[in-house]
Amino acid sequence: MNEHMNEQQIVVIGGSEGIGFAVAKAARALGARVLAASRTKGKLEAARDKVSGLEIRVADINNPASIKELFSELSGVDHVYIAAGSFKAGSPLDNPLSEFRHRFDERLWGSLEVVRAAHHLIRPGGSFTFTGGLSSDHPIRGQWVNGIATLATEQLARVLALELAPVRFNAVAPGPTDTPMWNHIFPENGAQALSAFTTKFLIPRLVTADEVAQAVMLLMQNEAMTGETIHIDCGARLV
Repeated sequence: MNEHMNEQQIVVIGGSEGIGFAVAKAARALGARVLAASRTKGKLEAARDKVSGLEIRVADINNPASIKELFSELSGVDHVYIAAGSFKAGSPLDNPLSEFRHRFDERLWGSLEVVRAAHHLIRPGGSFTFTGGLSSDHPIRGQWVNGIATLATEQLARVLALELAPVRFNAVAPGPTDTPMWNHIFPENGAQALSAFTTKFLIPRLVTADEVAQAVMLLMQNEAMTGETIHIDCGARLV
């Protein structure tokens, strides 16, 4: 495993904040060229201000044309990390199914669109890393679509590792992570709204985005790893 990623080309889909931003920051610290993509220009510009040398592009994982355009600008890619994915709570009998279907499509078919657009650019030893989650192994009431979507994404890493070898495919499965996403879900107190939930964990706290990024770096750098899912969840799966 290389301790440095000098001049390797990394693309982070959903790289403007949260785990994606942490991965972009970690890869830049190891000397990689990093292209962060997101659908929100303002967030990308804020990320660029915080990480020296970060390249940014506006692209939407739900828009295959924009993903193809993103990768058409590159002559080669070493690693791709896909952080994009949104949250939707509710009973399977509530709300139009289209509202839930979008969350599933974003994680599964969106990830596949990225693979289709970038696969031919991956250099030897290169990889894709997807984002699963705690809900794959530990379903949570009211989060049924997230549980299905994260599990599908983790399985996607395994099946593509077989289908498209020797390109490597892996996933990370974070537990509840301290990211800006929770500020949209719980406007009053953000991630701290989960404190009653996290006190039951074996390590009673939220995961940090940087801790998840460390696992992503391992999956990128260790060329013997493919078809794997790394859990970073403070032991939440066990309680």
